[in-house]
Amino acid sequence: MLTGEIRNKVDKIWTDIWAGGITNPLTVIEQLTYLMFIRSLDEKELENERFEALSGEAMPKIFPQNEDGQAMRWSKFKTKDSRMIYDIVGTKVFPFIKAMNGENASAFSRYMQDAMFLIPTAQVLQKIITGLDELYEHDIKDLDMQGDLYEYMLGKLATAGQNGQFRTPKHIRDMMVRLLAPTPNDKICDPACGTAGFLVSSAEFIREHYEAGMSSEQWEHFAGEMFTGFDTDRTMLRLSAMNLMLHSITQPHIDYVDSVSKQNSISSAYDIVLANPPFTGTVDAESINDNLKAVCNTKKTELLFVALFLRMLRKGGRCSCIVPDGVLFGTTNAHKALRKELVENHQLQAVISMPSGVFKPYAGVSTAVLVFTKTGAGGTDKVWFYDMKADGFSLDDKRSAIEANDIPDIIARFHNLEGEVDRKPTEQSFFVDKYAIEANDYDLSINRYKKVVYEKVIYDSPMEIMTRLDELSLDIASKMEELRGLIGE
Repeated sequence: MLTGEIRNKVDKIWTDIWAGGITNPLTVIEQLTYLMFIRSLDEKELENERFEALSGEAMPKIFPQNEDGQAMRWSKFKTKDSRMIYDIVGTKVFPFIKAMNGENASAFSRYMQDAMFLIPTAQVLQKIITGLDELYEHDIKDLDMQGDLYEYMLGKLATAGQNGQFRTPKHIRDMMVRLLAPTPNDKICDPACGTAGFLVSSAEFIREHYEAGMSSEQWEHFAGEMFTGFDTDRTMLRLSAMNLMLHSITQPHIDYVDSVSKQNSISSAYDIVLANPPFTGTVDAESINDNLKAVCNTKKTELLFVALFLRMLRKGGRCSCIVPDGVLFGTTNAHKALRKELVENHQLQAVISMPSGVFKPYAGVSTAVLVFTKTGAGGTDKVWFYDMKADGFSLDDKRSAIEANDIPDIIARFHNLEGEVDRKPTEQSFFVDKYAIEANDYDLSINRYKKVVYEKVIYDSPMEIMTRLDELSLDIASKMEELRGLIGE
């Protein structure tokens, strides 16, 4: 966890950049990302040099071994005059990392081709370098803290993209990962990855539960093949690659792919899909992959993505995804066809209804988490519904921490569904039989099945209320007389 002191230091760096004229939070994070990456290259080089000195074994070099190449290293330029630092970073280091390519290039360097160095002045750059260096030297002790630092910065992205994509809060991502409980052998994909939050949460879960017993093959799988993410925003791809690198995933498959288009033909490839796909976007009908149209003929991204998850999962693969409430009860043929596909041809396990403030300040949209397994042969007997009322934070724009939190209860109950069988529709969680869902046009809205218990309220008779009002009027009148007497004196 980041302490208040570390947060204050990050805020100070942020303010320095802001004062320099960069006010778009995405641009601020991007510029900080480049500098963190530049520093991480030098750290890696130093590590290789230490290993080489101890073992005598020659290690590959990141920076050229001439004077100009060594001058580009963070440890070499950070103490120089601010104008010299600005010149080195802007004219040498930045072009160098943009040109870093080849067989062993990281996902991050692949998306550096169209990156721009936008730090406005030498003074601002020096303040950022000094601030970052202090953070890394004194506060950022390990990969977890480095990841927390990046997560804190990403938390400052308080705007939704034009296609309705926005960052999923960490505690919601962690809940969804814990519902699926991935293992070190799984292949995990987020086809609308944004800043790769779901992949990071999955990596944290695996390290937390399996780190001590993982084999060298599993660690190799963890560093690369395990995690795949797609997005159509190159800025997001840079941020997600950096985010994963900061969590020790050095070779993730982060690619520029329009997931629901003909460009993506991946099928039956992943064990787990975790996603919060864009809600409000529509796509060009001509570009949509035909096998998605076969499930639900629509241009709505929130429906197409759920159909996509089914296609990309292998048989027995599981998905936990966020959908807007409209997916649960929409009356178009496409809405009904998608819900029928989930219920009849696969195993829909859970619908977790979330309060509308979960995504504030980005949006006030009401959403739900769907949990399902791809079977291709049905398997939905009954569906578990949960009415989440609180997620540990206030449901206004401030999202302040509060005590009320249903998430631990959701996770505990989901992993013990046998204990839910006898719960009634008047309670916060309950099962609904498949035949009831089918009879309701495959409506998956919790309000369709939840029963509200109304308590009978007994009111006093009108005459009793009138008598009390008369008594109050007399009391007020006597007090007024008393007050007049005091004023008269």
